[in-house]
Amino acid sequence: MPVETITAHGVLIADHSQHMIDIVAAMLRHAGRRDIRSATDAAGAMFELKRRDFEVILLDDGLAGTDSVEFVRRLRHSEDCRNRLTPIVMMASMPDGQRIAAARDAGVTEFLRKPFAAAHLETRLEAIRKAPRATIETDDYVGPDRRRRAAPDLGTGERRER
Repeated sequence: MPVETITAHGVLIADHSQHMIDIVAAMLRHAGRRDIRSATDAAGAMFELKRRDFEVILLDDGLAGTDSVEFVRRLRHSEDCRNRLTPIVMMASMPDGQRIAAARDAGVTEFLRKPFAAAHLETRLEAIRKAPRATIETDDYVGPDRRRRAAPDLGTGERRER
């Protein structure tokens, strides 16, 4: 029986398609990731998320067993889940603006439109690693700060010259 290796860089891929899981896992292995777990439905994903820590979650918008946006919302508000603040990259085949906004408002960190290249996935993972965003917790929202850039200091001096 193989022994499970758990690292600080674990990735969970939650997708209804085992074929897509295999493709994304191959992309991650090519990028040097070795600690990869997967789930094909919401129950399996939640089992993995409560079992151990992950560095990032790759979540398909069509995950079996639940609405993925609602899954993110429940995860972010779940006080007993060790991965409630873990960065989430949502993957979707046919997202529209409303769905992307709903995912962002539920607490998704990054978004990937399928099909995507390995370079696109690596770019999202690098953005999460290089520029982690602070966590915001309110009654209505738990997740990454949605602001991506620092606001200029508008409180000093005149904004325009006379």
